[in-house]
Amino acid sequence: MSSTFSEEVRARLEVDAKDVIARYPQQRSALLPLLHLVQAEEGYVSQAGIRFCADQLGLTTAEVTAVVTFYTMYKRRPVGDYHVGVCTNTLCAIMGGDEIFAGLKEHLGVGNDEATEDGRVSIEHVECNAACDFAPVVMVNWEFFDNQTPESAKRLVDDLRLGKDVRPTRGPEGLCTFKEAGRLLAGFSDGHAGEGTQAGEPSLQGLRLAHERGWAAPEPGAASDRRTGDEGSAK
Repeated sequence: MSSTFSEEVRARLEVDAKDVIARYPQQRSALLPLLHLVQAEEGYVSQAGIRFCADQLGLTTAEVTAVVTFYTMYKRRPVGDYHVGVCTNTLCAIMGGDEIFAGLKEHLGVGNDEATEDGRVSIEHVECNAACDFAPVVMVNWEFFDNQTPESAKRLVDDLRLGKDVRPTRGPEGLCTFKEAGRLLAGFSDGHAGEGTQAGEPSLQGLRLAHERGWAAPEPGAASDRRTGDEGSAK
């Protein structure tokens, strides 16, 4: 595997990289979206991708590698066209997440962060999909599939491998590939952000309850004011 991109690929990526870097007052702040950009090129962050990001931002390859290996959304080897993340954090786990993940591993014959032989699907256990009110939750290329069961999750991955039309529970009306998702995360819109249901019923139920009971977030500074008051009374 080459440690640098071809001239054609590099020239194309440099155009997008300039767009990304221009969004930030300090150019090194663009590292995370740039890593998504190079991941969109190959489906993972290769040594060539690391070197490209380092060159664009004036960083060392060691500095870029430290970031790549810290964040699990950046992959160091190819994953499937459809990367399936099963939440195994506390709430999803006790609601069936652990069972779903174990069932998918057996059903697909792959381990954590591994892809099927046809390259269509890979699976990963994730710590939190930030959707506890829909537990257990599965994500495909970071789109939500709520209230899953072991059986529905197996049907989902089978449909993905067969190329069937699969629609997330919330969000866009269809799924993009893992590479396409990388480009979205780099900040380049595909025009589908406003499609579908944006907030599901459990989330809206909580919002309605807050309105009915007059609950609101604290005003800025209120928490620190309370802490100061407590300290004062203790004295």
